[in-house]
Amino acid sequence: MSTDTGQPSGITEDIASGDQRRDRMIRRILLGATSITVLTTIAIFAVLFDNTWGFFFDATFSEWVSTSILNLGMDGLTQRVTFTEFFTDSQWRPSHADDPRFGIPTLISATILITVGAAFVSIPIGTAAALYLSEYAGTRTRKYLKPTLEVLAGVPTIVYGFFAVSFVTPVLLRPVLEVFGLSVGRNNALAGMVVVGIMTIPMVASISEDAMNSVPDELRNGAYALGASKYKVSASVVLPASISGVFASYILAVSRAIGETMAVTLAAGATPNLTANPLAEVQTMTAYMVTSARSTALVGSVTYQSLFAVGLVLFLMTLAANLVNDYIKRRYREVYQ
Repeated sequence: MSTDTGQPSGITEDIASGDQRRDRMIRRILLGATSITVLTTIAIFAVLFDNTWGFFFDATFSEWVSTSILNLGMDGLTQRVTFTEFFTDSQWRPSHADDPRFGIPTLISATILITVGAAFVSIPIGTAAALYLSEYAGTRTRKYLKPTLEVLAGVPTIVYGFFAVSFVTPVLLRPVLEVFGLSVGRNNALAGMVVVGIMTIPMVASISEDAMNSVPDELRNGAYALGASKYKVSASVVLPASISGVFASYILAVSRAIGETMAVTLAAGATPNLTANPLAEVQTMTAYMVTSARSTALVGSVTYQSLFAVGLVLFLMTLAANLVNDYIKRRYREVYQ
């Protein structure tokens, strides 16, 4: 019996060494690609934090640290906007010449109003569409219907904005509301809810349908063997078994709604309002950032720096939504053998 433990027949030492070098190179390339995404996230947070510090005080964080090191001591800072005003004031008017106000609850409430309204549109419709595609539609129907549904996700968001002001409000909402004696302006939160909800339907439907399709057929067949109807199987077996993926689609849709910009800027307007009235014109956090970025505010001014403060709060809100998403996936994930 041979005891030779060298290279297998046909594979020389040079070829094996070359494969190892190639593997190391590919590993470094992949690590570099992963590092770029992590470093980009860190850089975005650093820029937001540095300028947000400058919004609250009279210097950015990097300027303050540099000055403190050169002076071999910690210099005092003059606070321009207090945390109490930022988190509790009910008005947002940073460009006002005589009495600027910086109460971010005005922008946060509008963002939450649009997000919750959009969720009421996208979650039931998207879940129903996913159930149909997964449990009721035939193979041929699913083949054509799902790509058609996903086309909605590729429509530019500004198109949804024009769709809201040219069709949703004047053709759908205004005639219905007038029947009940209500009036609505060209820009209103309700139109923003509708179009953002429509935008996020493909996300809910597609991800939920993928989760439902991953449920083993043995569970369905077991329920059918007990005499369950297709609706019972869909609602009582498939949906609970895929709940982690379905919830993940909901959270991703909510994150998308929180960060949506162009559609809500055109549909909901640019008037900061601390209100829960969906018929009122409101301004979301992203809409303010668009307006502020295009304004004539001087770089370094408190108005200009407010853009970064709002951006940091928005960043933390979406981060929290993603963390919730990860928790739900880990908590309710079903593992099938």
